[in-house]
Amino acid sequence: MVNFVTIRQQFRFKSIEIGQWVTPKERDRAAYNFYQALTDLMAVLNVPESAISLRESLGLQYGKGGRPGVSAHYVPMLRKLSLAKNAGAGSLAHEWFHAFDHYMGEKMFPIADRMQFASKLWLNDYPYGSHPLNELLAQCFETILLSHDTKQPSDMFIASQQTDERLGVLYYSRPEEMCARAFEAFVEDTAPNSRFLVRGSRYSQEAELGLYPKGNQRLVINEMFQQYFSMLGAALYREQEKLAAL
Repeated sequence: MVNFVTIRQQFRFKSIEIGQWVTPKERDRAAYNFYQALTDLMAVLNVPESAISLRESLGLQYGKGGRPGVSAHYVPMLRKLSLAKNAGAGSLAHEWFHAFDHYMGEKMFPIADRMQFASKLWLNDYPYGSHPLNELLAQCFETILLSHDTKQPSDMFIASQQTDERLGVLYYSRPEEMCARAFEAFVEDTAPNSRFLVRGSRYSQEAELGLYPKGNQRLVINEMFQQYFSMLGAALYREQEKLAAL
């Protein structure tokens, strides 16, 4: 039977915490859902378990550390991904990409603040390390945030800015939020039946407002993410084979 101990051991998460108000039945159901979703994510990205836990640096919380009105969130200072007990389903891909984006900030941009997201650093023109994987990830950000000719904001960026202006907030147009939503779209298009992992990038109020990529932009983003994670996965699997041979 799958449980959170199984999940921590297989994916090597730094920690897994369960809220005190989560019943044993809810815990067991959540463990099954997490396991299926994380396995689906690993298959979508074509990466080993170590990539899902970001080399054992990522912690999980379920039904703990929530915020009023927020179904899921990622805490950069703690490097923990948290889903609410009754409202977090469908948010895992989005929050995982926040964790990945944050993890890559210091890996891709060695002179930057370690608390920053790679997507934000890229948009602010920070120099990044010369590496084929960094080049591919930069192309992912470019495809999400800029127009086809790279001279204007993308349609998704413009729709996000307009939504923020209408609501009087700065949220949807943050680069880390746009990139997380683009990643959701990629995952949902690749694993459409993994409803605990992702949902809403096609048919939702946010999708109707243009807050998720559409049309050709969506296809190009999906292709770029597929190329990036395939290359990353191949590198990580080669690394595992070398370590196993020692």
